[in-house]
Amino acid sequence: MSGLTTHVLDVATGRPAEGLAIELWVLREAFDLVKRVTTNGDGRVDEALLAGDAFKVGVYELRFFAGDYLQRAGLALTQPAFLDVIPVRFGIADAAQHYHVPLLLSPYGYSTYRGS
Repeated sequence: MSGLTTHVLDVATGRPAEGLAIELWVLREAFDLVKRVTTNGDGRVDEALLAGDAFKVGVYELRFFAGDYLQRAGLALTQPAFLDVIPVRFGIADAAQHYHVPLLLSPYGYSTYRGS
């Protein structure tokens, strides 16, 4: 199974990050917006971000709108918040493989990796 997926976990609350907006961009001559999605109750999006013929070798960027999510979650934040939009730029080198890019989020830090 090939394609691109993501999910977001809120490590400050120990729960999936429901309602977090995400944009997917692809680098061509400049970055072009591919898709806007919002995470569901499991912190995932309802379908693959890229699949089938749309899943191609290239440079991509996921933009996680963490600031809006963290404010809605009711966490005590500084103003302005330390984290707002988190860009994660990555490359897809093999369109026959599956790429999963999760985000582990807290108000003052985040982590990501290539998952399976």
